[in-house]
Order: sequence, then structure tokens, then C-alpha cells
Amino acid sequence: MNAPTRTLPAPALHALALSALQGLEPLAGPQSDAEARWLASRCTAFEDGPRAALQAWLAVPPAEDQLLHTLAATLPLQPVELIAVALAAAVETDAMAGRVLAWLQAPVGGSRPTVGLVLAAAEALGLGGSVLTLLEGAAREHGLLQLDSDIESSRRPLPEQSLQVPLPLVLALREGRSLWPGVELRHGDPAVAVPSLVGAAAHQAQALKAGGGALAIRSGHPREARSAAGLVAEALGLRAAFFEQEPPKGAGLWLALSGALPVLCLELAPGESRKLPRLPGYRGPLLVACGPDGSFERDGDTVDSWRVPLPDAAERTGLWQRHLADPETARRVGMQYRYDAARIQQLGRAARYQAGLEGAAALHRGHVGTAARSGVAAELGTLAELMPEEIAEEVLVIPPGLRDGLQSLRRRCELRECLAEGLGASARTRYKPGVRALFVGPSGTGKTLAAGWLATQLGLPLYRVDVASVTSKYIGETEKNLAQLFARAEHAEVLLLFDEADSLFGKRTEVKESNDRFANAQTNYLLQRIESFEGIVVLTSNSRTRFDSAFTRRLDAILDFPQPTPEERRALWVGHLGDAHALSSGDLNRLAVGCDLAGGHIRNIVLSASARARHEARPIGYADALHAVAAECRKLGRQMPAGLGPGLPEA
Repeated sequence: MNAPTRTLPAPALHALALSALQGLEPLAGPQSDAEARWLASRCTAFEDGPRAALQAWLAVPPAEDQLLHTLAATLPLQPVELIAVALAAAVETDAMAGRVLAWLQAPVGGSRPTVGLVLAAAEALGLGGSVLTLLEGAAREHGLLQLDSDIESSRRPLPEQSLQVPLPLVLALREGRSLWPGVELRHGDPAVAVPSLVGAAAHQAQALKAGGGALAIRSGHPREARSAAGLVAEALGLRAAFFEQEPPKGAGLWLALSGALPVLCLELAPGESRKLPRLPGYRGPLLVACGPDGSFERDGDTVDSWRVPLPDAAERTGLWQRHLADPETARRVGMQYRYDAARIQQLGRAARYQAGLEGAAALHRGHVGTAARSGVAAELGTLAELMPEEIAEEVLVIPPGLRDGLQSLRRRCELRECLAEGLGASARTRYKPGVRALFVGPSGTGKTLAAGWLATQLGLPLYRVDVASVTSKYIGETEKNLAQLFARAEHAEVLLLFDEADSLFGKRTEVKESNDRFANAQTNYLLQRIESFEGIVVLTSNSRTRFDSAFTRRLDAILDFPQPTPEERRALWVGHLGDAHALSSGDLNRLAVGCDLAGGHIRNIVLSASARARHEARPIGYADALHAVAAECRKLGRQMPAGLGPGLPEA
């Protein structure tokens, strides 16, 4: 049964392709197929013959072929390449063109033109050309023309291999624009367009316009780097095209035809270097949206870098005023939280949601703090665990001197951005608004609890680093994970907690084998990175002697958490027991004096005693406490304290 002869309108087919098909018409023979009739009807458009039609196309192309004509002159393309491109593009826009080519190439070919068919068409038109022209010419070099073997492994002989033009290029040549699969095209984000960032992006765009080349846009979070790249593209009058993977063949021509600026989204490890790919057909600047680590090369030169600046305090205040009704509250929040514009918008939405849950008429600072503490948009992945619990003032039972030290650390964190303002040049030089503190003391003395209290007071989310997720047996992977962690934490404005930090920040050792050298390199990286870290980090350890001496110099505060005194232990017993107990004042005194235990152990004891009492549906009694003390002592490998009174169970 004959196939239907319905086709797309004539302008959908390149005139150049029609002239090539007219040259192939003698190959059809006197057949009555629908394809032969279609080919004969189309070829009547060229009364002077296909060669004259080709010369006319080269001299004055039709409007729909203007882009292809310009591209052919720019690359430049040889006539046989033009024929191949025209035929390969025609089958993507005209259904009957593909059927005709399949009919002409039967039984070896499909609906795309083969190398043999293109050479036959070129010979019929008297254009000459060879296989080498198709294989080594500008069309294939720039990805405009692709063979089967360029896309996937092919065992077919070269004359039977088909040629194709990537569909985005076909559409771009006809329409002047198209989308490439997996590539996002967008302008700058108005949500992040604060004046300082727009001005800095325009300055970078001006430098790129003058000197071309490439620019690495660095930030602790990919979203911020990409937003800044969009602003640079907008300042150049272009759209940003974001490539998550290596740009494919033909992407350079697509960028040039679409008026887009390529942005490669890459993230390197510390010390890693990457050569940027060539984009044949594209001659404009290139952007890289990346993290703070690694370096890039292009044409043998190191690529310049631009670190995306945070909005200043006044701009942050203006952004918060869109969400907070009270100007003074907006000013204080803008001073305290070092967020970029996009994160302020996210936190503003989260704070409004929190206010709605509470039925509040207007937002206040507490809603912002709650939203921030929930870890909204922090995005630290699996490298750290969010600890969202709020730690109230009365929960922290510590000596007065230690409390004063924590209050001083809190003030340092709140004022860290403007701390060097008005000071001498020596203090301002190389100043970083980061705060690094070490909490030292025996297990259970409240180091982690104090970190939670500090995060609560600052209204910041607390993230505890998962050492198992960070460390890796593969060389360089630990540093890469830590680099990503520090960069994300720095951008997200979180309090980062390293429990048992000496496992990562321990002393450097004498190099006796290769593993020692790599361990020392990891410690060296940590020492350098924590000094340049612009966020807040708290490390805990049982002993300060386990740290490298060069590390303690980089710390802003070292706070010692001693074992609690009897008075403090009594307060800990009362704080943990609450009202659900039947212990007398004398019982509490005996436990406080007789049990030389820290707060973490007292917590374990109270929970164990509560389980025993609740099982019998009664309040916690003294005997329950003694049983739990005995169990905790056995766990610690210690003797049961003497003098705790009657009812002492056997150890």
C-alpha cells in the first residue's frame, strides 16, 4: 500500500537540501512510489537545474537559510559539507525528506543521509569533495556534523555510516534559538540582585568584555555562584547557559547561535587543577561556577577568580525589612546573620510559616531564629548532622568562670563581622570574620551541651560533623569532603561542631611511611582551612595536649570544662529529676557528694532510674537511683561509691 504523501509546508525544508535532492533524482529511476512522486514534485522548483540552484543559494540565500549561509562562510564549510548539513538538517524538519532518503539508500541506509549518498549528491552537482573533507572538515570539527561513530560504537563501513546534525543546532539554525537537553538557560535572578552584587558583576563583565578569556566565580554554595554568573551574563547582554556535565560536541556553535554565555558548574578538591574544555565555534568569554578550592587552566593560562561578595550589613537590613515590620529588629538581624539575598528570602518565607503556626500577627526576631535553627536551606548533605534542640539557660550547669567565658565567646560571635573596624592596620590586615573555639574537658562535662547553648543564643543551626562520612581511605577524598563541608557551612551561616576533634586535628607525626605523609598533609590542610574559615566552629576534646601546637595559635578561645563540684552535681541531679521523684533533700545531698560523676553520667542514671520506676507506676525513689548508679559505675569500670546509705545493691 502506498504511503500518504502529506508533507510539511515547503519552507520547512532548506532550499539547499532541495537542490541536493534534485541532483539525486536520477538515482530514483522510473518508479511510481510515493517517495518518487514527492521528489519529482519538489524538484520542479529548480528549472535551471540543481547546480544553478546551488549557485543561487550561495549568492543570495532564502531568509530561512540565512543563519546557515552565514555559518558556512564563517567556519568556513566546503560545498560537500554544506550538502551533508543541509540533508541531515532536512530530515529533522520534514518527514517525507527522511522517507525519500531511506528509499534512495535502501537497503543499507536509514532515514538519515549516509556518507556515500552525500558524496554521490556532491558528484551529481559537480562539486567534488572527498571522504576526508567530511571527516576532517570544519563541520565535524565544530560538532555541526556527526557520524555514527562519533555518537556510539559503529561497525558499519564508512560509506554506510549516517550523518546527522544535533537537533538543537537544527532548530537554532532555523529559529535563531533552541534548548539543549540538560542545559539550563536563564537570566540573572532578581532575588539576589542587591546593588553591591550587581555592581561587582558588571565590573567583572566589563573586564571580560575587554579581555575575553574565562572567569571562575567562587562561592561556598553552588546556588550563589550560579546566581552571580547569571548577573555577569545579564551585564553582557546574554543569557547564562549552565552545563552540569562536559559540554558536548556542537555546544559551541549552539552557544554562538543562541547568544548564550557558557557557565560550567564544577567543584574541585583542594589542590586539584582542571583544564577547561574547548568550545569550537564559540569565541566569547567562559564562566565557571565553582567552590573556593582548586584551580582552572585555559590555553595554558590560569583562570582569574572572583569570590562572590556577601551583601553588606545595610543591604541585608534592607532585605530583612521586606519581612520584618520593626526597622530596629531588621537592623539587628541584618547585623547578626551573614546571609546572601537568596537565603534571606528563604528564611523570610520560613519565618512567616513559623509565625503562622503560632498565630502571630507579625514576624519577630524569634521566628527568624527558629527558622534558622531548623536548618532551612543549610544543605550540608550527609557530611554533618543537624542538632535542632534548643538549649535553655537553666539547663547549662557550669562554674561561673566558665559561664563568663561562654558569654564572651557569644559576644565575639555576634560582633565578628565588624570586630576589626576602627582598629589599627595590623589588626585589620588579613582579618577574617571567623570564630574558632576549643572546648576541653572529661567526657560528660557538658561540652556538646554548651555548643548547643551557644547556637541557641546566636539563633544559628548547630551541625555536628560526622567524622565517618568525612574521612575516606582514598587519598585526597578526606580533604575534598572537608573542603565541601567548610564551604557550605561558611555560606550557610551555621555553627559547626567537631566532637572528639583530635581524631581529625591531631598532632603531626614523624614521617616513617607513606601513610604518615598523607596524614600530615591532611592536618596541614585543616590547619590552613580553619584559619581562613569565615564561619563559627567549635571543637571538643578530652585533652588539649592531643592537638598540634600550631593549631592552638589559630583558636580564638579555649574553654576548660572541669568535673562538677558537689554543689554543681546537686544542681544537675535536681535539673534532671525535675518533680517526678520521691527523693528527700538528704538523698540528693548524699548523691551529689558521694557520686563524683559528670552531667552526662547523671543523665544516664536518671533515665535508667525512671525506667525502673515507671515500670512499677510510681515516682523515682532513692533505691532506683542507687540501682542506676551501680549500673553506671559498672559501665565505667569503677567501684560503687561508699556511704550512700541503706538499700545499697550488690555490685
